[in-house]
Amino acid sequence: MSSPALIEPTTNIQRNIRSTTLPNGLRVYTERMEHVRSVCMGVWICTGSRDEQPEQNGISHFIEHMLFKGTHTRSAQQLAREVDAIGGNLDAFTGKEMVGFNIKVLDQHVAPALDILSDLVMHPVFSPEDIAREQGVVTEEIKMDEDNPDYLVHELFVQNFWRGHALSRPILGTKSTVESFAQGNLFAYHASRFHGGNMIFSAAGNLQHDEFVAQITTLFGNVPAGEPILYDPAPAAQASLIQRNKRSLEQVQLCLGVPAPAVNSTRRHAGYLLSTILGGGMSSRLFQTVREERGLAYSIYSELNPFRDTGSLCVYAGASAEKTPELIRLTIAEMHRLKEEPVSQEELDRARNQLKGNLVLGMESSSARMGNLARQQMYFGRFYTMDELVLSIDAVTAEEVRQLADELFAPDRIALTLLGNLKGVKITRDHLAC
Repeated sequence: MSSPALIEPTTNIQRNIRSTTLPNGLRVYTERMEHVRSVCMGVWICTGSRDEQPEQNGISHFIEHMLFKGTHTRSAQQLAREVDAIGGNLDAFTGKEMVGFNIKVLDQHVAPALDILSDLVMHPVFSPEDIAREQGVVTEEIKMDEDNPDYLVHELFVQNFWRGHALSRPILGTKSTVESFAQGNLFAYHASRFHGGNMIFSAAGNLQHDEFVAQITTLFGNVPAGEPILYDPAPAAQASLIQRNKRSLEQVQLCLGVPAPAVNSTRRHAGYLLSTILGGGMSSRLFQTVREERGLAYSIYSELNPFRDTGSLCVYAGASAEKTPELIRLTIAEMHRLKEEPVSQEELDRARNQLKGNLVLGMESSSARMGNLARQQMYFGRFYTMDELVLSIDAVTAEEVRQLADELFAPDRIALTLLGNLKGVKITRDHLAC
């Protein structure tokens, strides 16, 4: 058994956050929430699909699936039954920069839930029979997503926007890469990523930190420390103009975007406010102009997609082919206006309140706080209090938003992807001048 855990000081008194690092490098973070009866806990792998080699594309997501197929001591059916027996909710996801496994239970069931979660994550079997079956399942998942025009236009946009970089590759992988995975590949990749130096364990709810860390030490203390992961360099965005005809679609799906600040940039709050003002809700400029005033689209919105070293700000919309040129013209016009004119105090305050409301309301559950613990540590190496976040949002000025818009909405940085029955629609670079 490994040596005792190294207990560190309380990290954030306001939120009752405490941290401990085990000798193998596994970082454990807890937040005590005395007013709830639940505990949500998760194992976070600090690498995702962008950290795969081209021939491995999709292996993080495939391993996520395979871990639910059974361990050396529990079959898939036993895992399901034991989770149901304690009224738990077991889930997982794979992203570009992380993979997460979490379980939420009543506070009285923390010990068995921890045992199930640790067994599932660290003791896979990867039987050839299960691999073959799951290859079929994931292949169908890929086909299902490709049949979804909303998903497909975003995927086409990303593939061209980050062309030549790992960020451009799909999280699910491709049919050919998924079908190439074998037991040896999975065990090797699992060992290279699921180790103390590349994992975070976070939990939030009605729990005691020291008691919880003792349980984690028993279950994860012998996990190897592993080798440091070398991250790839930041990608260069491509201002590509892609027009893909797909006659089976009734609408043209549109994704228009520009490079944006990274997740830990000092300008991230200005970026979120800019996106909120442009297309972040029903009062946003694009929603009011494109949908409410002109009736050109049912759905239009903007979103900020930050990563550890870069990001993108994208506008999505779906409209008929004949309305698409006008929709693009209005979108570019709103971008131009944000560059030229500082937003009013009323509009800035509305965006601030919307952003702060989303932050505060999004932190009301133990699940949200559990995820927040891991993400803040992963990207910032520290924990921000809600007061700090609110002050940072309130500190952003209208001029800072305008300056960021002026930088981001440069004509030679705008990328556009159109997917649908284009019916002669032809957009040129001149249409994107703002």
